[in-house]
Amino acid sequence: MKHTLPLEIEDLSLCFDTPAGKIEALRQVSLQLHAGEILVLAGESGCGKSVLCRSVLKLLPPFAHITGGAIRIQGQDVTAYTERQMASLRGRVVSMVFQNPLTTLNPAMTMGEQLREALNRDGTLNRAEADRQAVALLEMVGIHDGAYRLGQVPQAFSGGQRQRCALAIALAAKPAVLLADEPTTALDVTVQVQILDVLRDLRRKKGLSMIFVTHDLGVAAHLADRVGIMYAGRIVEIGTAEEIFYDPRHPYTWGLLAALPSYSNAGRLQAIPGMPPDMLHPPKGDAFAERNACALAIDYEQEPPMFSISPTHQAATWLLDPQAPKVDPPVCIRKGKY
Repeated sequence: MKHTLPLEIEDLSLCFDTPAGKIEALRQVSLQLHAGEILVLAGESGCGKSVLCRSVLKLLPPFAHITGGAIRIQGQDVTAYTERQMASLRGRVVSMVFQNPLTTLNPAMTMGEQLREALNRDGTLNRAEADRQAVALLEMVGIHDGAYRLGQVPQAFSGGQRQRCALAIALAAKPAVLLADEPTTALDVTVQVQILDVLRDLRRKKGLSMIFVTHDLGVAAHLADRVGIMYAGRIVEIGTAEEIFYDPRHPYTWGLLAALPSYSNAGRLQAIPGMPPDMLHPPKGDAFAERNACALAIDYEQEPPMFSISPTHQAATWLLDPQAPKVDPPVCIRKGKY
């Protein structure tokens, strides 16, 4: 019997209509999120990570348009869902935590009011039961003295505590899928690790499936079951955390890894040359070709398909074509080509 995936995205394309023309924000993105899995999406700013998460919940501006593909939540195609239909899924089936809790939490409402609102959307809970569940939620995300903290406004909490409160609100309706859009970026390293540990604990105890967006490959290594590398609106490599960190196959992934201190050559950090392409005018062929030290002639003519390296590992690079010259990624990194 085939098991229904919590979330499946197939060949999703999305553009932004601007006065200058159409910006191709997502280009035929496909991924599957399995039950109880943490999938981390990494890549430079503007590569489409946050847009992809917002697309799942249809939290998009009016000038954004899905131009192709499908989004399936628990087996149900929601690509053409109306706002009313999506409202029935948000929070209850799929929930989202954003980067800055100050823009998520209402500064004029106490934390108790905000948690009760999330818990009692259908109006069936009395005040005492809502408060009991609110305190339990705060305890679950690591905030103690919950009964006292319910009466406080967000300004009375530290940055890490506010993010924990935002996480508690996102979990109030017991969703099956959590989308976390860089929720630790504004936090110091110690608090960041604490939040990551909370998320891992929630996955273990609640069986929660998560997509976690980050720029930080260290965070990805700490948290991920699988990692998807995005570039120019496309997933260019996806695999288990071990495959991405110990057997990367896409030149962009090599470049990201080469920029880590642990990969530095003689104490100098390496940077990927050039800039990401202008998606108002996408380049012909592979979008990464101009920045790729190992680019082949075909990279400037044809966009590469996804090549399978293993049942769990795929990458979109012509270097994986059987006719391509063999390139050893660790050597490329050590020689400072990226």
